[in-house]
Amino acid sequence: MKQQPNLSFWKLFNLSAGFFGVQIAYALQSANISRIFSTLGADPHQLSFFWILPPLMGMVVQPIIGVMSDKTWCRFGRRIPYLFVGAFVAVAVMLLLPNAGSLGLTTQVVMWGLTGTMLFGLMSLMFLDTSINIAMQPFKMMVGDMVNEPQKATAYSIQSFLCNAGSLVGYLFPYIFTYLGISNTAEAGVIPNSVIYSFYIGAAILILCVFYTTATVREYTPAQMAEFCPQDTDGDTAQGTDAAGRKGTQKSALPIFCTIGLVQFFCWAAFMYMWTYSNGAIAAQCWHTTDVHAEGYQEAGNWVGVVFAVQAIGSVVWAALIPYLTRLTSTRIAYALSLILGGVGFISTWWVEDPYVLFLSFALIGCAWAGMLAFPFILFTNALQGNPKMGTYLGLFNCTICLPQIVAALLGGTLLHAVGGEQVMMLVTAGILLLGGAVCVSFIRK
Repeated sequence: MKQQPNLSFWKLFNLSAGFFGVQIAYALQSANISRIFSTLGADPHQLSFFWILPPLMGMVVQPIIGVMSDKTWCRFGRRIPYLFVGAFVAVAVMLLLPNAGSLGLTTQVVMWGLTGTMLFGLMSLMFLDTSINIAMQPFKMMVGDMVNEPQKATAYSIQSFLCNAGSLVGYLFPYIFTYLGISNTAEAGVIPNSVIYSFYIGAAILILCVFYTTATVREYTPAQMAEFCPQDTDGDTAQGTDAAGRKGTQKSALPIFCTIGLVQFFCWAAFMYMWTYSNGAIAAQCWHTTDVHAEGYQEAGNWVGVVFAVQAIGSVVWAALIPYLTRLTSTRIAYALSLILGGVGFISTWWVEDPYVLFLSFALIGCAWAGMLAFPFILFTNALQGNPKMGTYLGLFNCTICLPQIVAALLGGTLLHAVGGEQVMMLVTAGILLLGGAVCVSFIRK
């Protein structure tokens, strides 16, 4: 079986370039959803429930996209058609979601204790995360399809770099627009213009980045893929040595899937609590307010974008170091170190009252984020190298990302009650979870 050829830096870059735009959309969602729903009237103890939909949709959508794209061959490519569909739906929803409070919908309870505006926001969030998942998955699959094992760490590091660069831009948009004089406050129940314009610009960048990737990337044809993953006419793997190799690959990948999944459970539960409770925690710790209509709360909302941007910078720096770390030490040690640094960053927020000191905390958290974006996929795709069902397996692997977030969201309100309603303690909980994930890295066997 032939190995995929080495690709130049720019070919590796182009494979993931569109990820920059997709991640801007994801960053705007991550940093502003709790702020949006709080503004629309959600109780802090309900916030985690609004976060169930994103991972739930990811767990449903990404395996489906993986299976379908494995079987898709057309003149536009194998994975790229799904990238287009996801991006266009995401753009449409990004123009609607931040206007949930401005469409004249009822503010009276309609069902399940939710008002009409919150139901509209909830449905918009569902479609936004579904479309982001559809657009995001093809990038990881294309790296798996087109990059050989020696270049895999570099390819995913580039993807991690672009992911965090996109996050940096998306997180900073509301702060930048406020600095430029766009209103950061609005009447009760209405999303400020600084957030609305952020979603508009993010949508424009997303579609431009997707166009760039589709213009510069040519996926391998079925004939070329057959050279790397020999198959018979029935679509089953060829007999003999190749068939035995495929079965051996799948068998060896199963324990890696399970052990990485255990680490992923702790990591993604931790970041679910960061996305859900950072706004309330920072408002209470640094602006000493829990009133969602207070100016200080909206300022804290902008500052969440700033510290998330610092997290993204930390991630970019750490992602650039990952190829060197994996040469100096084992992949597992570098993975565990990343999570330990992030755990320390989360726990340190308990003592911070100066918003600028949060820069250090979130820079450390960024190290964990970079590790989470790179190491699991390096380990898992290397175990699957040459498997013709790469997309299917990566789609299933995404469940190790989504399921922990669903569990964390379901338990969020209960845990918040248990810690006395202090949202900063949920960030401390996130730190403890990351340290637990670092311990579980020792269970991974290459």
